[in-house]
Amino acid sequence: MSVWVDAARVAAAANLLLLAALASVWGRNYLDLRSKHAAGLVVFAALLFAENAVALYVYGADPTLSAWFATAVPVVAWRAMLALHVLELVALVALVRVTFD
Repeated sequence: MSVWVDAARVAAAANLLLLAALASVWGRNYLDLRSKHAAGLVVFAALLFAENAVALYVYGADPTLSAWFATAVPVVAWRAMLALHVLELVALVALVRVTFD
């Protein structure tokens, strides 16, 4: 079971790093251009960042929930959660590639 937990933690942490990079670029764009599009992208990055930060906290730092997630959550649920984090990671990599190109 710890393989699923560790993989989900790594994916969530990678998502946080990518979202921080995207938010910095989009934030600079908003400050330069004052466009609604750039503001929307900053809000998008902030909300996804919050979601991944909460997931990382729940998976590893919260004493009650991290123990429960590591021992009582069925493997099929972990696979689904991991799949969502990995799909999000792939999507963010695509956004990073386009943004920094």
